Order: sequence, then C-alpha cells, then structure tokens
Amino acid sequence: MTVKAAVAPGTGEPLVVQQLQLDDPRPDEVRVRMVASGVCHTDAIVRDGIYPTPLPAVLGHEGAGIVEAVGSAITTVEPGDHVVLSAAYCGHCRKCLSGLMAYCENLMAEDFGGRRRDGTTSLTSDAGPVSSHFFGQSAFSSHANVVETSVIKVDPAAPLQTLAPLGCGLQTGAGTVLNELRPEAGSSMVVFGVGAVGSAAIMAARVAGCTTIIGVDLHDSRLALAEEIGATHTINPARSDTVAEIAKITRDEGVHYALDTTAVPGVLRQAAAALAVRGTLALVGAAKPGTEVAFEIGESLVKGWTFKTVIQGSSVPQVFIPRLVELWEQGRFPFDKLIKTYTLSDINTAFAVSESGEVIKPVIVF
Repeated sequence: MTVKAAVAPGTGEPLVVQQLQLDDPRPDEVRVRMVASGVCHTDAIVRDGIYPTPLPAVLGHEGAGIVEAVGSAITTVEPGDHVVLSAAYCGHCRKCLSGLMAYCENLMAEDFGGRRRDGTTSLTSDAGPVSSHFFGQSAFSSHANVVETSVIKVDPAAPLQTLAPLGCGLQTGAGTVLNELRPEAGSSMVVFGVGAVGSAAIMAARVAGCTTIIGVDLHDSRLALAEEIGATHTINPARSDTVAEIAKITRDEGVHYALDTTAVPGVLRQAAAALAVRGTLALVGAAKPGTEVAFEIGESLVKGWTFKTVIQGSSVPQVFIPRLVELWEQGRFPFDKLIKTYTLSDINTAFAVSESGEVIKPVIVF
C-alpha cells in the first residue's frame, strides 16, 4: 500500500515527506494506522549519524494508533484496538526471558538495525529500500508494520495523540524513578534537565512520595512548568552554584537520589557531588560514543554512593505503559501539559523547537 512518511534522507539532512510503498505485514507483525508520534532526542541523534541506523530511514519511535490488520501469529491485539508503540525486544535472549526487556541482548539490531531479522525492509521508495522497523515501528508514517513486542494495547477512551509520548521519553523518566530508583516516601531527588524525560521523572517522584524534588535546567519556562507538575524547588545553573543550592535546600545532607538526563560530563560530576551519603545517581541521557566522565575518588569512597545507567526506565512496556495511562486518567501524571502538536509537513519545525528547548514534547498528529 502507499503511505505518507517523513524520511531522513542522509546524515544531518532535514526530513522529507514522501510517498512510500509499505509491504504486507509478516505473521509476527501488526499493521497500525498512526494517529500520532512523539518527537524524541533519539530521533535527532540518529538523523545526525550519532547512532548507526542506515539512512535513508523512516524514524519515529513514540507511535500511537489503531490496529488495522494482524499477522497470523499475533495473539495480543486485534483490528480496532488502540495501541501505543514502544521499543522492540527480541523476546528470547537471557535478559528478555528474565523480564529485563529494556536490556535485551539484541537491542541494537532490534531497534536501530533498520531491517527485519531476514534483512528485508517493509518500506521502499522509487530509489529502493528505506530503513524501517526503527524501534520496531518507524512511526513517522501514516501506516506501519510493527513487530508484536513493540505493541501495547491501551484504554480506547484515552486520546492517542496524548498517549504517544509514553512509548519512550516519558516511560524512561518515570520508569527510572518508579522501577529502578524506587525512592522511599519522604526522600529527596534532584533531576538535571527537565525536558520530557526529566519532567516525567519529576511527576513520578511526586507519585512515589518524595517530599523534596529539585529540578535543574537552563530554561526558566521549563523550570516554571516543573514546579507546576511536582517540583518543590528549581535551580537555574546560569544564575547560581547548583551544588551549593542543593546543599542549602537539603540542609547540607545532600539528595538521596539524582537523575541526569543530559549526559554532559560536567553535569554528571555535579550530580555526584550533590548526593547524600549512600545516595544513588542514575544516568539516562544519551551521549556521543566515546564521551567520558571522571569522578573524584577520595570523597566518593567515603560516601558509599551508587552510579547506574538506565535504559527505557527498566520497564516492561506492556505492563508499565498501561499503569502510566491510569495515573494520567487519575490526574496524578499530567504529562499532557508538556505536549504541543504539529502536522507531518511541519516535522522539521517540531525537531527544531525540541532542540532549542522551546517545546518540551512535540507530537506529530496524522
């Protein structure tokens, strides 16, 4: 069938809206008519060649839509179901079989390979194959053949254009707090970078019962929104010493938990310095391969602190995303406040406002 899609044609080039051919879904695939797709930082770094998906490609990995057809092996959804799409995983490696799908041993091939396992693509142009199955979905397209592991059935009463960002960024921030860090009620947390991932972490910290929640960002507009959705304190590092401010807020104890969404080495060092004794620092930001950070050993040793990296919020998407939908329906996870919608023809504008920080979560609506 003919579909309309935004294609990343080459490294660093703007996306181009084109008509492509989509083949028939395989037995383990679900054809989804897209209603919306979030724009994520990962889309931008693949467009720019930092991560290795072959170009040209149809990106997009925060899709939401309605099932139109299912392959013969599909048992989890049927035509008419409303679905959110998340990262693909193989389902048969040791990590997947242990319930650790976010750490699938075949993650790079499943999510960034641009091909099915047999080497085919579901999308073609007049010039030849176009990389597909990005995160199992390639959601910047009016329709997509999606692998079953990427598909999550959701409440049909919830608006799909709102739910789309749950597939990656919001799941990552909220999951890192609720699935991985698991802060105790009454504990303290600082979030460095309050974009989509950081904002989700702030909302999740409030759900978890943290009583001191600090947002750190260079954009005052983001900090104002962070306070609206759950931050008890905010810091703009352009105007004050972040570590000193955190010490003041916590009465020199430091924070129990720190989450860095920036992957900037200097910010990571600040996050470590702000920790309380036995504190935990989680990194979720994606950095260019080869980026390194050094921590001071002497003071770190006596703190007994923990540093961990977290992927996809350590979640099982089919379990965790419906929980986030329920929290949103209860008014306890108001991520809709982060969203601004764009048409497919304005997708490059959506990328630009995301990169500038003007908009926290752009969403493409088909």
